[in-house]
Amino acid sequence: MTALIDRVQASFLASAETKRDCAAQLAPVIAAAAERMATALLDGRKILTCGNGGSAADAQHFSSELLNRFELERPALPAIALTTDSSTLTSIANDHHYNQVFSRQIQALGQHGDLLLAISTSGTSPSILHAVEAAQEREMGVIALTGRDGGQLAQMARPEEDLVICVPSQSTARIQEVHLLTLHCLCDLIDQQLLGGLE
Repeated sequence: MTALIDRVQASFLASAETKRDCAAQLAPVIAAAAERMATALLDGRKILTCGNGGSAADAQHFSSELLNRFELERPALPAIALTTDSSTLTSIANDHHYNQVFSRQIQALGQHGDLLLAISTSGTSPSILHAVEAAQEREMGVIALTGRDGGQLAQMARPEEDLVICVPSQSTARIQEVHLLTLHCLCDLIDQQLLGGLE
C-alpha cells in the first residue's frame, strides 16, 4: 500500500512541476489565443474543436464550457466539437478514411474567420493534420494544442494566422494535464474579456 501511495504522490508532484515549469513559457501564447478567440466570437464567428482519444475528450470539454458556461453566467457561445457525431464520424471513416473524419466536417462547417482548436499531444496525428490543412484552406485561424517538440502540427502553423501552444514534456499524461489547465485558462480569459473584466 505504501508503494501505491508513494506513486500517487509522485504523480501529483510531477504534474505540479510540469505546470510550474511551463507557466512562464506558455502564458503569453495562451493569452494571445484567448484574445484571438474572444475577438472571433465578438465578430460572430465560431470555434470548431477536434482531437483523438483523451484529446477528443478535451475538445468536447472546451466546447461544452463555451456552449453552456465556465464559471460565470453569460450567453451561450458558438462552439462545435467535431468528435461527437458518431454517424458522421463512422460514415466518413468507412467511405473515405479515418484521417478525414475532421477535415470533411470542416469543409462543410468552417467559414472564413472561424477558428479551429486542434489538439494532439504528439503533433503527429494524421486526422488532426488533415483538419488543420482543411481549416487553412477555408481561411480559418488555427490554435494548435500539442506537446513534446510540436511535431508536424507545429510546423504547419502560419506565422500570422495560427498559434501553437506546445507543452515541452515527453510524458503524454503530463502534456494532457497541462492541456486541461490551458483550456480552463482560455475559458476564463474569454469570459473576462467578453464580460468586461479585462481589456
